[in-house]
Amino acid sequence: MVAHYEQQAALDRTLAALRRQTRPPDEVVVADDGSRRRPTVPAGVQLVRQADEGFRAAAVRNLGVAASTGEVVVLLDADTTPEPGFVERMVRLPESVPEALVVGRRRHADLSRVPPGDPVEDVAPLTELPEPEWLRAAYAETRDLLDADATAHRFVIGAVLACSRWWFDEVGGFDETFRAYGGEDWELAHRSWTAGGLLAHCPDAVAWHDGPDAGARGRHPDAHLEETVAVADRTSAAGTTWRGLARGPADLVVTCEPGLTDTELLVTLDSVLAALPRAAVRLGAHHRAVVGDDPRLLPAGQAVPDTARLHLVVRRGLAGDAAAWGALLTALDGSSARAAVADGCAELHDLRLLRRAARWGRPALAPAGPPVRTGLRPWAADHTLESWLGGWRP
Repeated sequence: MVAHYEQQAALDRTLAALRRQTRPPDEVVVADDGSRRRPTVPAGVQLVRQADEGFRAAAVRNLGVAASTGEVVVLLDADTTPEPGFVERMVRLPESVPEALVVGRRRHADLSRVPPGDPVEDVAPLTELPEPEWLRAAYAETRDLLDADATAHRFVIGAVLACSRWWFDEVGGFDETFRAYGGEDWELAHRSWTAGGLLAHCPDAVAWHDGPDAGARGRHPDAHLEETVAVADRTSAAGTTWRGLARGPADLVVTCEPGLTDTELLVTLDSVLAALPRAAVRLGAHHRAVVGDDPRLLPAGQAVPDTARLHLVVRRGLAGDAAAWGALLTALDGSSARAAVADGCAELHDLRLLRRAARWGRPALAPAGPPVRTGLRPWAADHTLESWLGGWRP
């Protein structure tokens, strides 16, 4: 599926390159984001269009995927021309691991003078432009996303992307509320990861973008502001979401069980929310009355949001400093789905692993692990709220 807007020459070059693939696509769909002139496509290529209502890359990609019939979808932008082995290499993993989201290698060159029929693998290196060094380093550090974590959605590029059609539909495709440049690919990758999907980088699946990386161009400091805010409002992972503002989904959801005394409840919540102000808390009716009004409170009967990554079930009071609560966010390393905290005062759940295990009906994908060390401590029954607030019972 090729997303296009006002780039006929680039589209011609990319469609010509798709005809040279070692594994020819079963179908090619061009999705046009409201170009003034209807793009020209060769026979056998399906064209779908939407009205020009601003930059709507998310919507036009969804439109193109919806028009396709294949079991694996490969996404390109019109100005990103693939080398001959691109499609073959991109589909290998999604064909065998349907919940994988695969990103290829996007290189950069000045292709403005390259005729459509010229082999891009030969001519693009002659006018090559720098790749983003931070992205190369990220792929190296994560072993091409084999060691991906909750922040790895930042390394996914919508212009060179592939996944099974089933998984694309399962996670809901791109978020069409994105209506400005950028961010929709990071949000999709974040949602895919949180749902229990896998991320992978295929470095030998190369496509060449015509022009420099957008981040390398001289731009006003606020040039990425709208994109950054849009991503922060829709993701929960550190590195892209808000640090303190009560906006966007919570990474951690805390459920307090009914057996907590009022003092245990108030100390625990004051402690966790002082350190992690964006956490959400599920409480029963009595506990909600004790705590009072707070926009971060959820009814105990409400399901844990699909956007959350971690769930802490609190059975007895516990407290700690900001470092201890911060350690909780990285206490599970992806090898286990649940672990005891603070001598059994609470249990921490990795929701991503639990979702993956539930989807495939394989509990072994979400094993229990040993207790985690965070610095959080049980709250002794003879300690008072006054002592917590006063600081003489840390």
